[in-house]
Amino acid sequence: MNILTAPQGDFTLNRYPIRKKETLRAWDAADEYVLNHLHNVIKQEHRILIINDNFGALSIALHSFNPTIQTDSFLAHQGLLQNLATNALTENEITILSSMDSLEGHYDIVIIKVPKSHAYLEDILYKIQPHITPDSKIISAAMAKNIHTNTLKIYEKVLGETTTSLAKKKARLIFTDFTRSPSTSPYPECFELALEEKSFSICNQSNVFSREKLDLGTRFLLENLPHSDNYKTIVDLGCGNGILGLVAALQHPQAHITFTDESYMAVASAKQNFEAAFGTERNAEFIVSDCLSETKKESVDLILCNPPFHQNTVVGDHIAWQMFNDAYAALNKGGEFWIVGNHHLAYHAKLKSIFGGYKIVASNKKFAVMISKKN
Repeated sequence: MNILTAPQGDFTLNRYPIRKKETLRAWDAADEYVLNHLHNVIKQEHRILIINDNFGALSIALHSFNPTIQTDSFLAHQGLLQNLATNALTENEITILSSMDSLEGHYDIVIIKVPKSHAYLEDILYKIQPHITPDSKIISAAMAKNIHTNTLKIYEKVLGETTTSLAKKKARLIFTDFTRSPSTSPYPECFELALEEKSFSICNQSNVFSREKLDLGTRFLLENLPHSDNYKTIVDLGCGNGILGLVAALQHPQAHITFTDESYMAVASAKQNFEAAFGTERNAEFIVSDCLSETKKESVDLILCNPPFHQNTVVGDHIAWQMFNDAYAALNKGGEFWIVGNHHLAYHAKLKSIFGGYKIVASNKKFAVMISKKN
C-alpha cells in the first residue's frame, strides 16, 4: 500500500501526519505519470525545481538530482522530511523552500503538481518566470478531473503555448513553453474591511482562503465573538489571513495573540495584516505548524477557529479532529474553544466527544457558532 514503484526505484511513502488505518496513499497516478515521463528526459546536470509536492513522492524519487522543492504546506514539508528518513535519505541531498522563500538562479526542469487554487497556480507561474528560459521544460501533473479549460488558460496567459498528454490512470501531464514577456504577480490581493468602527486593508497571499472578501463563516463568528477581561492568551487556530485574531486583539488589549496555520502564506498574510493594524504597538506570535503542536499544554484561555474540511483536494474530517483534540490539550482549565461550521459537518458530535459538551451560541440557515469549555 505504501510502496511507490517508479523507474527511479522503490520508495516507502506515508502521508503526514501518520494516522492509524490510513486508507489514502502519499502519492497519486499523476506522480507516477510524471516520474515515468521524466525517466528518459532528465539528466544529472539539470537544475530541477519541484513545486507543490504533497508528501515528497517526486522529491524523493528524484533526490539523486539534488532538486529544489518549494511548498506552501508545513504538513507537506514535514511529510517530505519524514519520508526522506524512512528511505534512509538525508535532507542535504535536496533544498527545501517555503512558498514565501525566494527562488535563485535558473532551472532546466520545473515540475508542478497542479494546486487546487487557480490563484495559487497563477502566482506560482508568475514567480518562476525570472528563473526559467525558453529552453526550460515546464511539466505539470494532476488528476484529469482537476485539469480544466481555465487551468490551461492560466498557463497560456502567464507562460505560453500549452498542451496536455493523453490520460493514463485518470491522470494527465501539462507541457508549457515559456514564450511570454516576464511580468509581475498580482498577489497578494487586498480588500478594505470595516472592523470595530475602523477600516482595515486586509491583504492575502495567493493560497489563502477567501482572498477577495470576508467569508460568511468567519463573518458570522466575528458577529458573535466573546468578550472577557479573563482572556489573557488567545489563539487564532487555522488563522488564514488572521481576521479572527486581529478582531480579538482589538477587543482584548490585555491579551497576547497567537496566529497559527499550516500554510506559510496564511501566516505571512496574518502577520502583514496584524502589523498593518497595530504597527509596533502590539506584539503577537505567528507560527507555521501542524495545528497546535507547538503550543504548550494548558497555556491558552481562548481559541478561535473556522476549521477547514479538506487537505489539498482530499475532503475529510481528520483535520477537525486534530484541531479539536489539540485545542483541548492547549486550553487552561475553564478555557473556551469557539468555532464556526456548516451544519452538515456535525462538529457538535466531535465537541461532545472531546470536551464532554458544547453550547450553540448562534445559528442561521448555514452556520452554527459553538463553544466548548475545558472543565
